[in-house]
Amino acid sequence: DAADDGPDLHAHPTLPTLPGGPVRPHCAAPRRPHPTRLERCPIVHHRAPRDQSRPTRLWVPSRTGWFDGAMTSHTESDTRRTAVVTGASSGIGAATARALAAEGFHVYCAARRTERVVELAEEIGGTPVTVDVTSEDSVAALASTVGDRLDVLVNNAGGAFGSAPVAEADAEQWRAMYEVNVIGLMLVTRALLPALKASGAGVICNVGSTAGRIAYEGGAGYTAAKHGTQVVTETLRLELFDQPVRVCEVAPGMVKTDEFSLVRFGGDQDKADAVYAGVREPLVAEDVADAISWVVTRPPHVNIDELVIRPRAQAAQHKVHREP
Repeated sequence: DAADDGPDLHAHPTLPTLPGGPVRPHCAAPRRPHPTRLERCPIVHHRAPRDQSRPTRLWVPSRTGWFDGAMTSHTESDTRRTAVVTGASSGIGAATARALAAEGFHVYCAARRTERVVELAEEIGGTPVTVDVTSEDSVAALASTVGDRLDVLVNNAGGAFGSAPVAEADAEQWRAMYEVNVIGLMLVTRALLPALKASGAGVICNVGSTAGRIAYEGGAGYTAAKHGTQVVTETLRLELFDQPVRVCEVAPGMVKTDEFSLVRFGGDQDKADAVYAGVREPLVAEDVADAISWVVTRPPHVNIDELVIRPRAQAAQHKVHREP
């Protein structure tokens, strides 16, 4: 602002040791000369110490993440997990919807541009939802469509408008950035939090930015808004520490998408192109979507607090390698 294809079903990494003994894959000691398919499945038994009364936990890898065998009693028909992705009409949002659908999620593709989310939902087998994240009524309609259970929320809707210094700042642009990057995130999270809790292992992944960690000339309005995204994320994690909901942030650096810089510079294509001039390989939307997909499919006890992702050419916001 690396691809993860899921668990390797044939690899046997070095096994860690827990207080009650080593973690042993089910297939480590086959009971027959020719093990069955079930015995070859890499179900990992976390053997509890003898003095503990809680049941053994079976972490089972699947296309949609990891399930605790001691906690899961769903039938095959209702185990498909669900995800909401806001800002899904283009860029990182659309790429994330595709990535999660590929992982087996049913995705609610949410954005203001109806025709785009309808097209995307038809492509991936999801559900299109027209929503303005800055409108409480619109967000309430989204929550009604999702229902009483949700596994993953990706708060991706956001944006930057303008690049004027503070002395020449446009107050309306600043308000718009705060509304979509902070207020919108709050409204969607507040509305969907009961459904995330009801899942028993919900995940909120907020899409922040490296701009939420630094300051740079001409970026005060956007950096202030993205600092807000980061702080809301941190606060929410503290407030939900005893709830079955993880709170994560993915913060991209330079990402070349079709619209982000073009919108920021009011449709000025030359200014938008100049942002990436000479950078051989900036990130693309699919790179960030891949990171988001990895974050939200970790085992339920693993919380990726924050993941900062940049192209190799960008060492810092102000230090980018550009070729002639």
